[in-house]
Amino acid sequence: MLKYIWLIPILPLTGSALVGLLGLARLKSSGEKLNKKLVSAIALTSVGIAFLLSVGMVYQLFALQHKEIFSIDLFTWFHSGPLSLAGGGMAEFEVPWGFQLDALSSVMILVVTGVGFLIHVYSTGYMWDDSGYYRFFSYLNLFMFAMLTLVLANNYVVMFVGWEGVGLCSYLLIGFYFDKKSAGDAGKKAFVVNRIGDAGFILGMMLVFVHFGSLRFEEVFSKAAALPVQTGHDYLFWATLCFFIGACGKSAQIPLYVWLPDAMEGPTPVSALIHAATMVTAGVYMVCRSNALYSRAPETMMIVAIIGSLTAIFAATIGFAQTDIKRVLAYSTVSQLGYMFAALGVGAFVGGVFHLMTHAFFKALLFLGSGSVIMAMHHEQDMMKMGGLRKYLPWTFWTMFMGTIAISGIPPWAGFFSKDEILWRAWSNGHPIIWLILWLGAGMTSFYMFRLLFLTFWGKERMDDHTKHHLHESPKNVVYPLAALAVLSTIGGFIGLPGWTGISNKFEHFLEPVLRVPERAEIPAHLASQEPLFTALSVVISLFGIFMAYRFYVAKPGTADRITQKIKWLYSVVYHKYFVDELYDAAIVNRVKGLGTAFYFVDSKIVDGMVNLTAKTTRGTATVSKLFDTYIVDGLVNLVGRISMMLNRVFTSFQTGLVQRYALVAVLGIFVFVLIYYNGLVRF
Repeated sequence: MLKYIWLIPILPLTGSALVGLLGLARLKSSGEKLNKKLVSAIALTSVGIAFLLSVGMVYQLFALQHKEIFSIDLFTWFHSGPLSLAGGGMAEFEVPWGFQLDALSSVMILVVTGVGFLIHVYSTGYMWDDSGYYRFFSYLNLFMFAMLTLVLANNYVVMFVGWEGVGLCSYLLIGFYFDKKSAGDAGKKAFVVNRIGDAGFILGMMLVFVHFGSLRFEEVFSKAAALPVQTGHDYLFWATLCFFIGACGKSAQIPLYVWLPDAMEGPTPVSALIHAATMVTAGVYMVCRSNALYSRAPETMMIVAIIGSLTAIFAATIGFAQTDIKRVLAYSTVSQLGYMFAALGVGAFVGGVFHLMTHAFFKALLFLGSGSVIMAMHHEQDMMKMGGLRKYLPWTFWTMFMGTIAISGIPPWAGFFSKDEILWRAWSNGHPIIWLILWLGAGMTSFYMFRLLFLTFWGKERMDDHTKHHLHESPKNVVYPLAALAVLSTIGGFIGLPGWTGISNKFEHFLEPVLRVPERAEIPAHLASQEPLFTALSVVISLFGIFMAYRFYVAKPGTADRITQKIKWLYSVVYHKYFVDELYDAAIVNRVKGLGTAFYFVDSKIVDGMVNLTAKTTRGTATVSKLFDTYIVDGLVNLVGRISMMLNRVFTSFQTGLVQRYALVAVLGIFVFVLIYYNGLVRF
């Protein structure tokens, strides 16, 4: 069965093609109504079967085969070589189109297909009235294919195909409402920013090949495992740093995070898919997959930890002041991705993957819940125009409440276990400053997330009468995925219980063959005994954040406004996201536009001016040019022709065909020759 692993990504690709062709056929048949039920059936079936295949193959690999890894090459994609390597040797550059299933890719395909399927089901309700229904599901299926290709690849080049594929699909889906300027601009912004990161990924691949002679994971990582931990700026430092630049683009880390908040311009199911199960997790996955390289480059890991922790707290502060419900969740995603990278940077690769998985559950739930709110509010996204919705949308409220508790790190919900693992590893691995930043970020997360919950579902109803009159719960195909994700957000953390419980961490043991770091020392007993204390500290800071949000927005709702008025300048800075976008526009975007304007000026004023001047000069000298052309150029040509004709007549006069004349000419020639010879004019 494992040899058919290629079916997992191929099924969504087939669904995308069929849905797209069905939509094109409808466009060509004027007046024919699109069969949306057929589109839904194709899109959902392709992803649903891919999920079932994923479950079956993961079970077969680990329960039946007892293998750590299964890899298969379907065909050789391209081959060239031999090429020179950095050490002086030669290697052939051969890239197979191959897939690999192990513990890490198993977690990823289950998350991508499982959460992705629930988002597809939700989309059938959310997008039902949209005129681009078939186009949306074609793109959505294509997104699944690209992400599954990325996580199943057995070499960096095939991974890069999926890497670029999710970038393309994000551009198409963020800009889905292409007649809306803000959506088009957001799509282009995501595309351009990610190209910067992709350049880093390509450089990283080049460095890996010239030093290891291969881009296959098994070959590269086995050679890397034999290397000692490197210090200084050696080739591993630069290769891993280039890979991390790519990860910063895909997974929205400082300074390349600016595209992700704008991604909310796409339909809400797209936001859920991008933020939870596909694109933004690609960078985290790539760094985890390359853990054999990163564990040998401690300087790069420190950079990863610093960037991740700074991103976590920086994005959290922005969430304090945002009023758009989806924008709050967008900055929440940026912050949570920072936690994942901070975990990878301190060596907690398992903790990073664990938080990736739990985050997929509660972030998909929160985005889809916000979509349910937006549907009920007739596409209003401003939380200041909501309030008191819990009695109108009970299912949406309770499911979003579960997701909010989970992301806030309250036990026993899933986010508590994964975030606590990251915080503990940061401390126990000797990074107290990283721990402090992430600990403060945990309290900030619970504050701005419960601020969202209270402004939306509690307090005075701030919507207009028309909207209030038509408030109602979302349909079943929207509510059921919310309920399923709420369950996963509640129980999903129990597979990775902390050490102080005395129960073996099954998730860590499952991933250990792929994410092992040989040099990681066991935590000393005296330090391990402190883990319950740090767990309690993480819960305390989260509860404090919830308490402050309740005090500001429920118990004393005017408190937040009074504080805002006192620090109006600071609030303005945070509300405008520290003016980072404006800074980028001034320093980069406008400079590029200015360069384009300069080139346009050169082209339109100077080049075109020279052309026009030449044309005018030509018209002014037309008479002289005509005389020169007629009497000089044509005269010389005609003179050569006339001379040629005269010579032709002279020489053709000798070619008469009469033998007697030829004999006479020969005798005359001999006579002339003898005469010249005897007169001494010629000597031999």
